[in-house]
Amino acid sequence: MEQTNYRHEYKYPLTKGQIIIEDTRIKSIMSRDVHAGPEGSYNIRSLYFDDYDNSCYMDNENGVDNREKYRIRIYNHSAERINLELKQKIRGKTGKQSCLITLAQCQKLMNGVIPSDIAPGQKVLQKLAYLMATRLMRPAVIVDYDRVPYVYRQKDANVRVTFDENIKSVKNVRLFLDETVQGRGVMPVGQALMEVKFDSFLPDEIYSLLQLHGLSVSTFSKYYLCRKFAG
Repeated sequence: MEQTNYRHEYKYPLTKGQIIIEDTRIKSIMSRDVHAGPEGSYNIRSLYFDDYDNSCYMDNENGVDNREKYRIRIYNHSAERINLELKQKIRGKTGKQSCLITLAQCQKLMNGVIPSDIAPGQKVLQKLAYLMATRLMRPAVIVDYDRVPYVYRQKDANVRVTFDENIKSVKNVRLFLDETVQGRGVMPVGQALMEVKFDSFLPDEIYSLLQLHGLSVSTFSKYYLCRKFAG
């Protein structure tokens, strides 16, 4: 488990028109992430956990500053690499710890079962297993979306801007590893969520691109929206 590096993270819900404007502006000074596919995007699917009190959901709804969420994440519907992640928000900054898990471990977690073969290096899995035993932490919802990513790395600046589209909530957590899943959209058709993440500072040339009329920061996460609209 790597050391946690905390970053600033801002989220902006965008209309279709705002997406076109911001994407045009961003791509003029930022590079497309090398992990993006031929169409410039990739799919992300996450399985989020919550406890018997729905603490993760309620902390987000109530705007609690120090909070954490556990999730299993795969990319482009592939189970070749499965990450278990602990995302934390502390004093307005976000950080992430992660470890790889096996397919068998993933399948057990999907069914709310603590794996019996946790390795010493799987620190995040150890923490989740403890919460599953003491707080009855269980899978809560699947969050599925397509991401268009851009990166900016110059001198001391490390900035990442992403456009998350087609965000959908899937209530049946046992479908997590399926090739395709049917879910409920959580934003109006054509809209997207732009996320801006950076380390110590945001360069002026990127800051100026975000000064679009009508643009406002959102405090709610994709997890929160998907839980809210899961039905």
